[in-house]
Amino acid sequence: MNLTEPRELAPLLEAFLLASGKPQSLERLFELFEEAERPEPPVFKKALEILRKSCEGRAFELREVASGYRLQIREKFSPWVGRLWEERPQRYSRAMLETMALIAYRQPITRGEIEDVRGVAVNSHIVKTLLEREWIRIVGYRDVPGKPAMFATTKVFLDHFNLKNLDDLPPLAELREMEAEPVLDFDDAPVPAGLQELADASAEPEEPKDETSFHTLLLELDDMEQGIKTDFDDLLREGAAEPEAPESTELEDDILGVAEAREKLLAAVAALEQPPLSDEEDEARALAEAIEAERRQFED
Repeated sequence: MNLTEPRELAPLLEAFLLASGKPQSLERLFELFEEAERPEPPVFKKALEILRKSCEGRAFELREVASGYRLQIREKFSPWVGRLWEERPQRYSRAMLETMALIAYRQPITRGEIEDVRGVAVNSHIVKTLLEREWIRIVGYRDVPGKPAMFATTKVFLDHFNLKNLDDLPPLAELREMEAEPVLDFDDAPVPAGLQELADASAEPEEPKDETSFHTLLLELDDMEQGIKTDFDDLLREGAAEPEAPESTELEDDILGVAEAREKLLAAVAALEQPPLSDEEDEARALAEAIEAERRQFED
């Protein structure tokens, strides 16, 4: 095998990557050859490019990630290939994803800074899980009271998400466009016309409300006046020798007050029921009232 020929080196590199089952860096691939037979770096690069092109139209692809090169199944086949394993794919909580995203986009970042952005405390289990998965690592300690640890992502994180470096992360503007539209509140959601018609048809009719008019008030005042007169007549029939002056005065005042209110209401009703007068009729009426007033004054 002529290892200086890229076309012959490409199948050998494919064998290495298939056997390893994980990403291999160029340095590691160099070490797999003895010094005498080791191809030059440009030959390696060209052989990898030939291997990448040979994967076109096949179920797997050559992908460069943070840790190196690897052969992997194309993403479009993952729903079916995943059935080979009985274990269900790992599902991550929203809190873990938010924490991981903040570390990825704002690294290095402390736990307190994550809590300031999210507005809630970070569960210790989340940080522990991310450290155990080797997705994050401690890269130092912030020079503030308490010396909090600063977290950053690792190559394992980049490998898991098919990223070569942090520059491959999608821009935040694209992520905002991918956010789902907020769900309408039920109170703000429009009611379908058909449903509203059914609701209106099934609703109980409202009971008519009693409207109070001047005539109703007059009837009530009549009842009150009759009741007061009846009570006063009963007291006289009982043979009270001489009713005390204050009680008699109070009853008479009540009767006069009711009568006066009744007269005012009658005048108001009459004014409402009569059509508006012309200017000449207003002047004639005012003159008649003035003459009547002088007559009463003369009689008195």
